Amino acid sequence: MGDVWKGTLAAVVVLCGAFISAQPGPPEVNGAPGQLFPSSNWWNLDVSRAPVDPQSAAFIAWISNRTATNPTAVRRLHPDFGPPPYGMPYVVVSGSQPRVPVVFVDYGDESDPGAPGEPGYPIPDHARTLPNYIEGGVPGGGDTGDRHLLVVDRDRRLLFETWATRWNATLSRWEAGSGAVFDLTSNARRPEGWTSADAAGLAVLPGLVRYDEVSGDGEIAHAFRVTVRATNGHVWPASHSAGSRAGAPPLGMRLRLKADTDLSPYPLAVQRIFRAMQRYGLIVADNGSDMYVQGTMDARWNNDVLNPAFRSLTADDFDVVELGWGREPAPAAPRNLRFVPD
Repeated sequence: MGDVWKGTLAAVVVLCGAFISAQPGPPEVNGAPGQLFPSSNWWNLDVSRAPVDPQSAAFIAWISNRTATNPTAVRRLHPDFGPPPYGMPYVVVSGSQPRVPVVFVDYGDESDPGAPGEPGYPIPDHARTLPNYIEGGVPGGGDTGDRHLLVVDRDRRLLFETWATRWNATLSRWEAGSGAVFDLTSNARRPEGWTSADAAGLAVLPGLVRYDEVSGDGEIAHAFRVTVRATNGHVWPASHSAGSRAGAPPLGMRLRLKADTDLSPYPLAVQRIFRAMQRYGLIVADNGSDMYVQGTMDARWNNDVLNPAFRSLTADDFDVVELGWGREPAPAAPRNLRFVPD
C-alpha cells in the first residue's frame, strides 16, 4: 500500500470516533429486520476457504479496465451509500400492515403479485408523501433512478422488494418495473431466468452494508452486493442475466478480499466491513459502476470515514471465488428401481 494511502488511513483513524452525523429517521425506516435467510443461504455462506476461479486474474483485469495502452489501470472500491439521498432505505412493518396492489410495467411476467394467497405489497402510506422511504429519497419515488423499495414483514418473515418504484398520483396506484417476494426462512431461488428487484434475480436487502451491523459489537455474517460496468450471463446463485459483454464477469460471481490484507490500520467499524469481505465476499448483483458496494441510506453514516477507507482498496486486493462454488449438488439419479406390477 503506497505512502499516500497510508496517510489517508491515518486521517481515517482520526475520524473514526463517530460514524454518527445525524439522528435516524422514522422508526419504521431502517428498523431491526431480524435474520435475513437461513445461515445456509448463499448470502450467509463462508467462502474464506473456497478455491480461486481459474479465470480470476482475467476477471480482475477486466474490472480494472486494463488495456495494452493502459496496463496498470485500477478500479478502487467505493461505498455506494451514505446519508440521504445515497444508498437504499428499508422499511420494517408488522404483519398487520395492509397490502396494496402494485402494477408491474416492465417485467410483469417475472414479478410476484404478492405473497402466496395474499396479493399486494405492505407499503406504508407515508412512502407516498415522505422522503427516504424509497431509494433516491424522493417522496413517492419520483421518475428517475433505480428507486428500490425494500419492505420487511417482521412477523411473517417475508421480504418485499420492488425496482423503479413510483406512486402514480394520476391513477392513484403504485407502479414498479419489477418486484419479488422472498420467504426469509427459505433458501428457494427465483425461477431460472427470472429477475427480481435486482438484475441478478437475487434479494437486495441481505446484501447491503447496514449501519446497525457496522456499529454493533458482533461480526457481519453475510456477503455484500457489488456492481461492475457490464456483465456476461449469470452463474449460481443468480437466476437472471443482464448482459453478454465478452470477458465481463457473470452476475452471481463472488469477489473475496484477500486474506493477507492488513486491516489493522482501519477503524474497528470499517474492519468489520472488510472482514466480511474476506469471509463472505462481494456478489456481483447488477450493472453499474465498477467496484461500487451497496449499503443502506442512513443519516448516521459518515462518508468522511467510509470514502477514504474504501478507496484505499482496489480490485487487485480481491480474488474471484470459483464460479458457482457452494451450490448444493444436484440429487443423484435414482438407481436399482424395481417396477412392481399392479
